[in-house]
Amino acid sequence: MRLGLLSAAAAALIVVSYGAPEVKIGKTTLIGRDVTGLKQDFFGGIPFAEPPLGNLRLKPPVLKTTLDSKTFDASNFKEGCLQPVFNTPGTPTLSVSEDCLTINIFRPSNLPSNAKLPVLFWVYGGGFQFGASATFNGSAIVAQAVERGTPLIYVNFNYRLGPLGYPQGVEAANEHALNLALKDTLAALEWVQANIEAFGGDKRKVTVFGESAGAIMTSILYLNSNLDKLARGTILESGSQATSVDFGPERRQGNWDNFVAGIASCSSLSGTNHTFDCVRQANSTEIFAGLLAAIGEAPELFGFDPTIDGPGGLYPDIPSRLFARGQFARLPFISGTNLDEGTIFVPTTINSEDTLRDFIVANFSPPIVQPSDLQDAVDRLFELYPDNPVLGSPFNTGNNTFRLSGEFKRAAAIQGDLVFTSQRRFWQQTAADAGIKTWGYLFTQPQPQNPDFFGVSHGSEINYVYGVPTDQSASALRVSALMIDYWVSFATSLNPNDGKGLERPMWEQFTPHNQRVIQLNGDNTTMIDDTFRREQMDFINSVPATFLHRRGIF
Repeated sequence: MRLGLLSAAAAALIVVSYGAPEVKIGKTTLIGRDVTGLKQDFFGGIPFAEPPLGNLRLKPPVLKTTLDSKTFDASNFKEGCLQPVFNTPGTPTLSVSEDCLTINIFRPSNLPSNAKLPVLFWVYGGGFQFGASATFNGSAIVAQAVERGTPLIYVNFNYRLGPLGYPQGVEAANEHALNLALKDTLAALEWVQANIEAFGGDKRKVTVFGESAGAIMTSILYLNSNLDKLARGTILESGSQATSVDFGPERRQGNWDNFVAGIASCSSLSGTNHTFDCVRQANSTEIFAGLLAAIGEAPELFGFDPTIDGPGGLYPDIPSRLFARGQFARLPFISGTNLDEGTIFVPTTINSEDTLRDFIVANFSPPIVQPSDLQDAVDRLFELYPDNPVLGSPFNTGNNTFRLSGEFKRAAAIQGDLVFTSQRRFWQQTAADAGIKTWGYLFTQPQPQNPDFFGVSHGSEINYVYGVPTDQSASALRVSALMIDYWVSFATSLNPNDGKGLERPMWEQFTPHNQRVIQLNGDNTTMIDDTFRREQMDFINSVPATFLHRRGIF
C-alpha cells in the first residue's frame, strides 16, 4: 500500500552511496549507507518487534532484538504505520503498512562500537493517528552535535496509529489491548537497550524527545512504566500528560464500533463486544478501510487518544490524582509550548459565545463532576477570557481579528491554555516541587509562512529543532541553531547549559522559587517569568477533574 507524503529532507536522504557502513547484531550484518556530504551513517527500517499482523494484531508488541537473516538491507526507511494519507502534487509518497514497527539510526561515521555516545530518541506527533519516522531527518542535529564537540546518536521509530495503536471500548479493555502505541514506544526503547551499543551508543544515556502526541506519550510514560530504566531524561515539546483525553475505554466505544463496521468481513459484529477474533482475521485492505471510516466518522478531532487503563496500567488514573500521590518517575526534563498553541485547532467559522460554550460542554461531557459544576466552570472561564481581541490568540496582535469573528481569538486563547500551556505549567510545578530538575520554554519566533491568524502555532518549533526552518531569515536560523545546541547539551549532559557550541543565554532551571522559562526567539532569547495569564491558568489547574484537559476540544 503506497500512499501519502514524505518530507523533502527525508527524500533527499535516500541516495545510493559507496562504502556502505555495516553493523553486526547477533548473527546479522546490517548494511546501511552514507549520508552524503555529512560524514554520517544511516541505518533504517530495522524491525524492533514482530509484525503486528494476524494473531498479533491488537496485541502488545513482541520485542525482536535480533534478525533471522545473515545480512539485512538497512539503507532506507521502511513503511509508516496505517493512517489516512494525503497526496500532495509534486511531493514524494510515503508507503504505509501494518508491518511498520521499525527503527532508524543516524550516527557520526566511523564510530567504534565502544564509542559510548549519548542517544537522542524521537517520538513523532500527529494526533495519535498520523505520523511516520521517515519524515524526520536527524542529520542536522547529529552534524551540529559533532561540530560542537558533543557527538550523539539520533534514533526514531514507528508506532501504531488510530484504532490499531489505541483500540477503544470495553472489549479492548477486557483483551488488555489498550494503549498499544505506548507499548510500542517501550519496545523500541528496549530494543535500544539491547542493541545501541553495537552502533556506538550508550544505553545508559538515552534522552527521549517528542512533540505533541509524541510528548504526550512520553510524559504519560512517567506515570507507571519502567521509563526510568530505559532513559535518563526527556524533552517534551507541546504536550504533557493531561493534554490528552483522561477517559476510560468505554467513552469511545462508538469509535471502535465504527472501525469494525468499516471492515467488510466484520461489519455485522459491530457493537457486539465480540470483534477481536474477526478483526485479526481480516486482511490489511479491509483494516485500512475500517481505519479510514473510524477516523472520518469520529465526533471529535482525535478519536483514538491514550486511555486510562486502571490500576497496574500504563495510564492508571487522571494525572492530577497521580501527581497528588507522587506517582511519577523522577527523570529530569525540558518542557515547553509555542506562543499560539490553540489557533490551528479552532474552526474559523466560530462566531458566538453560545457556539463556543456548546463545543466545550459537549466535549467534556459526560463530566466526572456534576454537570452544573462544568457549566459554572465554563462561566468562570468566559469571565477570565473575555471577548476582547487584544487579549486573544494569536497573542500580541492587538485588535486585529484577521477578518474573522473576535470569538476566534478568544476560543484560540482558551484552547491553547486549557490544553497545552496550563498543563505544561502544572506538570513543571509538580515536578519541581518533587525535586526533579526541569527547564521550561516559550517559543515565540514569528512564522511568516503561516496564515496570519495562526500566529506562532502548534508544531511551529519542529523544523527549528531539526535545523530546517521554512523561514531562512537570520533570526530564524539563529534560534534554530540555539535550540539544537540547547537540546544536544541536555541530551549529552542533562543540562542545557554545557558551555559548548554557540554562545547563548543561560537557561535557568525551573524551581519552586524560580518559576521562569526561556523565551526562544531569534531576536530576543531571554528568561521570562512564568506568570503570563496566571489567574486564568491557576483557575484551570485548580479544577482538573472538571476540565479533563482534552486535546482538540474544538
